[in-house]
Amino acid sequence: MTFTHHEQTPYPEHPFAEFVRILGKGKKGSRPLTQEEAYRAMSMIMADQVQPIQLGAFLVLMRVKEESPEELAGFAQAARESFNIADNTVKVDLDWSSYAGKRRHLPWFLLSALLLAENDITVFMHGASGHTAGRLYTENMLGYLGLKCASSISDAKQQLEQQHFSYLSLEHFCPKLHEIIELRPILGLRSPVHTLVRLLNPFNAEYSIQGIFHPGYRPVHQQAAALLDQPHMAVLKGEGGETERNPDMECLVQSVHNGELSDENWPALFTHRHVKPELLEPEQLALIWQGKVEDEFAQASIIGTAAVALKLLGKADTQEQAQQLATDYWLGRDKKKYSGVAGV
Repeated sequence: MTFTHHEQTPYPEHPFAEFVRILGKGKKGSRPLTQEEAYRAMSMIMADQVQPIQLGAFLVLMRVKEESPEELAGFAQAARESFNIADNTVKVDLDWSSYAGKRRHLPWFLLSALLLAENDITVFMHGASGHTAGRLYTENMLGYLGLKCASSISDAKQQLEQQHFSYLSLEHFCPKLHEIIELRPILGLRSPVHTLVRLLNPFNAEYSIQGIFHPGYRPVHQQAAALLDQPHMAVLKGEGGETERNPDMECLVQSVHNGELSDENWPALFTHRHVKPELLEPEQLALIWQGKVEDEFAQASIIGTAAVALKLLGKADTQEQAQQLATDYWLGRDKKKYSGVAGV
């Protein structure tokens, strides 16, 4: 039997096409996804129910319009459900995302996190490396401090129990998102995944701290955290996009505490600007901790970043108290630590 054009059975539309169409119908026809639509879209992505061409179109359309808080919350909710590793076997005090990498300065925030860990605050750090050329990533810096990255969820739990600190790469707990982050050199653009991974909080810690590079993303993270019912979260424009306070500049920290949004300005710690080093030498991380090298910018970065975290954690009521407590932690640190080199 011969069918005319009008009698032919139409090709069935792929379920994911709905989301591409919502985002891509032009200036007047397109709109952001609702939180529920974002959740469904990311659930399909996580379940490998999307064609590569659809994923590419979706990521680029999202990048062009930029993510809304509702979209980020929906994405994060779906991603969390895909790995669901939070349980009662280990309690994490502070979730710390590290995805940007450093370019102008060394990652002094690492010493801030270790300073908290030394004072019985359990810090879980997660990130990814290599997606942007010319940057120093946490994963590659820990060896200079004699520390090893965790290689699995169980390994991370063991490290958290033993040393109150662990770093686990995204590829070990959410390989699908890691795979998408690695598309950056192919797409030529960062994708919404670079934003959403900061909100993952894999161990469901009550406190979470995030750094961003573009100031416009700061309130988006703040509002998304509120939509996700994150009890306590702080986000700041960090040096290089990492969670690190630049002591040369005023720092706006936007927070969520039990659903209430608040903004707080932290003043610059210096009246002058420091010249960035011509060469980044990761060996300096251990030397600064051990007190063998003095660097006022590094020390102010370490203490200042720890102070923001301590105030978020409720360990201090005011900025001044938080700054003093962080200073006391720094002056009282065990300088014999982090002298070995592991896997560098």
